Amino acid sequence: MKRLVLVGGGHAHVEVLRRFGRAPLPGLELALVSPHRLTPYSGMLPGLFAGHYSHAAVHIDLEHVARFAGARFLAARAAGVDARRQVVTIADSGSLEFDLVSLDVGSTPATAGAPGAAEHAASLKPVDQFLHTWDTWCARARHGTLRRLLIVGGGAAGIETVLALHYRLARETGRADAVECVLATDVDRLLPLHSPRVQAILARILGERGIRLHLATPAARIERGALVAANGNRIAADAIVWATGAAAPPWLRGLGVVLDAAGFVAVNESLQSASHPHVFAAGDCATMIGHPRPKSGVFAVRQGLPLAANLRAALEGRPLARYVPQEHALALISTGNRYAVASRGAWATEGRWVWRWKDWIDRRFVARYARL
Repeated sequence: MKRLVLVGGGHAHVEVLRRFGRAPLPGLELALVSPHRLTPYSGMLPGLFAGHYSHAAVHIDLEHVARFAGARFLAARAAGVDARRQVVTIADSGSLEFDLVSLDVGSTPATAGAPGAAEHAASLKPVDQFLHTWDTWCARARHGTLRRLLIVGGGAAGIETVLALHYRLARETGRADAVECVLATDVDRLLPLHSPRVQAILARILGERGIRLHLATPAARIERGALVAANGNRIAADAIVWATGAAAPPWLRGLGVVLDAAGFVAVNESLQSASHPHVFAAGDCATMIGHPRPKSGVFAVRQGLPLAANLRAALEGRPLARYVPQEHALALISTGNRYAVASRGAWATEGRWVWRWKDWIDRRFVARYARL
C-alpha cells in the first residue's frame, strides 16, 4: 500500500482527483488535506463580486470530488510538510506519513512591501473573508457612508476587481457616480505583461466608467483611510482593496526543499521538486525552473493533467513525462457589465460575445467536478 497526500485544493489538484477517480490505482491510499470544503474557481470571482453568480456557482465541493476519487478528505490546515521525514503535520490532528506528496496551496497577498497593507486593506484572499467585507461595503454604499473605494494593483486581478466592484456599487445605489472608484499601481502602464492593444482597450473602458487612475504610484505604506505613495502624496479612501501580485506562503520555507528566490517551490518539467523526487507542486505555490509563468489560474488548470499523469508514473515506478507550459495563454478579462476582453499574444478583441464565451468556459469547468 502506498500513500499519496495532496495538500491544498487548488485547480490542479481537483483534476488530479478526477483523473484518479476515473482510473483508480490499486494499492493506493489517497488523501486530500484542505482547510476548506469549498474551493473557489478564480476565473469566476469577478463575476461573483459583480453579482452575476451565486456563491455556489463559483465553488467546487472538494469533499464531493475526493469521494469520487476514493480519497480521504481531511478538512484541516496543513501546519507543515517535512520532506526529509515524509510527514505532513495536520493542525490539531496529528500527522500523516506519505510516499508522495503534492502541494497546490496557492499564494498569499503580497503585502510585505507595504507597511499597513495587511491591517488597513482588504485582500482578495481568503475569498470568503473578502466577500463578507464586500457585503458590508455594499451596505455602506446604500447608506451613503462609502464614497470612495481604492483598489491597489494594475494587473488583471486589480482591473477586473475595480470594474466588477464599480458595476455592483452602481446597481446597489442606483447611481454610477455614487461611489468614486480609484485604481493605483506602482507601474507606469496597466497590464504590463499584456500587449499595447489590450492596455489601450482597458484604459479606454476604465475612462468610460469614470474610474480614476494613479499610475507609477508605489505605496510606501497604507494608513487607515489612505494610501501614502513613495513621493509622499496621499490617496484618501473610505475602503481599500489590495489586489497586487502573489507572494509565497511563509510556511513553504520550512519544507526543506529547494525554493526559488521569491520563496515558491522550485519544480522541474515534471512538476517534481528540484531537490526531493517524492515532492511535487503545482499552481501558484510552484515555479517551473526554466519556464517561469505568471501566477494565474489559467496555468494552474493546465497543470492538472500532467501532474496527475506524473504522480501515477512515480507511484508505478515509470519514467515521468516532460511538460512545458504554453508561452502565450488565452486571457479573458471581464469588465464588470457582462462584457469582456480577450487576448493572446498581440491579438485582442472585445465584446459582449467574449463575456458569453468566457461564461461558457467557466461554467463548464466548474460543472465538470459537480457532476462526478
